[in-house]
Amino acid sequence: MKRFIYLFSAVLLLWTACQKPDPVPVPKPVPVVEEPELYELKDLASMTLHEKIGQLFCIAPESVTDATGYVTAGYPEFRERFEKYPCGGFILLAGNIKNPSQIQQFNRYLHELGNYPFICVDEEGGSVARIANNSNFSVIKYSSMGAVGATGDKRNAFNAGSTIGSYLYRYRFDVDLAPVADVNTNPENVVIGNRSFGSDPGLVADMVGEFLNGLQDSKVEGCLKHFPGHGDTKADSHYGYAETLKTWEEIAACEMVPFRKGIEEGARLIMTAHISAPNVTGSSVPSTLSPLMLTEKLRGELGYKGLIITDALGMGAITQEYGPGDAAIQAILAGVDILLTPENYEAAYDNVEAAVKAGTIPVSRIEESAARVLALKKDILDSRDMLAK
Repeated sequence: MKRFIYLFSAVLLLWTACQKPDPVPVPKPVPVVEEPELYELKDLASMTLHEKIGQLFCIAPESVTDATGYVTAGYPEFRERFEKYPCGGFILLAGNIKNPSQIQQFNRYLHELGNYPFICVDEEGGSVARIANNSNFSVIKYSSMGAVGATGDKRNAFNAGSTIGSYLYRYRFDVDLAPVADVNTNPENVVIGNRSFGSDPGLVADMVGEFLNGLQDSKVEGCLKHFPGHGDTKADSHYGYAETLKTWEEIAACEMVPFRKGIEEGARLIMTAHISAPNVTGSSVPSTLSPLMLTEKLRGELGYKGLIITDALGMGAITQEYGPGDAAIQAILAGVDILLTPENYEAAYDNVEAAVKAGTIPVSRIEESAARVLALKKDILDSRDMLAK
């Protein structure tokens, strides 16, 4: 009997050893939609004034349609409207993004519309993440950048930027509207919170610089936001007036520390905040529309040479006080290069064009910004070996 038991046990062990273990669930690989080999970019000299003005707009796809909801694919009328009102770039929100296959196809369609419109997305990691918070995508998720900052290890910020950048590149996005460079110093702040890396300017600066490097390492451009710092405000500029009561000296010692670091690390875009700084500018004009804040401080004092993009111009802090045309014109005169999602795209476009023809906006001001946008596109395409020579 014992011999039988031993023999049975040996056979059982041999049979078990030959069996394959249960497979570990692995996410299915994301099919990559191949881009055409090359894209052509017009140079500034070959563009009409109308086309140059268009380079200054970054819009939602819905803005060139009569759609009442989110657009998720291209169609003939879309192309016709784009040809009439061409833009420099698109921003996609959660409603534009359904699943991997759809977004790859849609981004390819947008890129092919003409002169390579760059495509942006808000993918900060945490509560603001259009891809990671969509259950149809199998990507690494982050609870917040505040949690990353709390580790005190800037390598974690680089890894977050690299991880996010890698999947954005896979889905054919060009620009991530991140990292948040705000220093979260006001406990009553309702809009930034743990979107920020923390409340210490030096730590936030280190994290911002490394997150930016991680994105760039993945061939995705980052965007520092929200200049001159939304972390010490109480109100939310999405809904109305918001302000900081700090002096420029106080802002320079705190809020500007991460922005300076990001500029040193090669940030190509900085997003403005629609917050007023009356103890700096002497008025309630939002920073987005302030020549003092953008031209004198950001470009002059901080030496920034990249693109300045507004926060969404459809936000309450702008729309409650300014029409789409007035806001666009004032932003351009203040030093903005890219107008993000005006309340009415065609009205803003037409008003800017009329202002240029009337001499209110110098043609040189339009060409300066259009040249920066074209340079960004060229560098993106060069880094991906997709630019026609």
